[in-house]
Amino acid sequence: MIKKYLIFFISSLLYSQDLPDAKWKDINYGGNENIYNNMDIYLPNLNKTKYPLIITIYGSAWKSNKGKSSNYIKKNLIKPLLSSGFAVASINHRSSSDAIFPAQIHDVKAAVRFLRGNSSKYNINDDFIGITGSSSGGHLAALAGTSSNIDDLEGDIGNFLNFDSHVDAVVNWYGPTDFLIMDDCGSKLVHNNPNSPESLLIGKPIQEYPEEVMNANPIKYINKKSASFLIIHGIMDLTVPHCQSQVLHDALKSKNIDTSLVLVKDGKHGPNVFTNKYINMMTNFFINQLSQKF
Repeated sequence: MIKKYLIFFISSLLYSQDLPDAKWKDINYGGNENIYNNMDIYLPNLNKTKYPLIITIYGSAWKSNKGKSSNYIKKNLIKPLLSSGFAVASINHRSSSDAIFPAQIHDVKAAVRFLRGNSSKYNINDDFIGITGSSSGGHLAALAGTSSNIDDLEGDIGNFLNFDSHVDAVVNWYGPTDFLIMDDCGSKLVHNNPNSPESLLIGKPIQEYPEEVMNANPIKYINKKSASFLIIHGIMDLTVPHCQSQVLHDALKSKNIDTSLVLVKDGKHGPNVFTNKYINMMTNFFINQLSQKF
């Protein structure tokens, strides 16, 4: 038994040593001392003066306010993005128990503004900022991508309110879009429940307050300045059904926004989706978007 635990401990240690370390840790983008407004910033080992940036957002059903440094996000998002030449800012945001929507997207936009306002300090080329996240993090990434120049979602967090919160490209990993139809699409989780993650985010039972729910729907904000999208979702996802990505893709396409949807035949809510094949799709997408801009 002791031998088994020793092997597990050594394996875990070697695994964690293979993951990247932040160049700057616990940088507060909100102008306060709250952990939920902290970020970590990573730089590639390329000895350049500045790098294009990708922001990463963890998934937590909007229930965590401190998931930026998890090994899961380091392995699946941060490490491959660094290997592709991008700086990475991994951010915290308020949970639904800290504050209801739109606090979460206000935090995301404050982080973007902070990074633009401090681009020279942190070796960032703010001419290109992408964003990616999974599950609830995918939802917030999608909102950031569709809502360029939408004042209602800007908020007043931080000290860089005069800077732009626009992002250029989004990779949305199986994020919710339209909460009101999630149960109709096939889900093991009852999203219409008053205690569901979506209802807790809105602060009310979602089916009883459709207008408030629409305010959290990325589709509402699509405009001609919305970012380009790559959306990846597992067909066998029974937590966030893949219809959520389909309706977002269709809405983006109808407004002539550059969008690609990848449905993973055997993909679940993470398993069989966060694989090298699809992670490479993410990095190649960001590289292609960057090359189109310069």
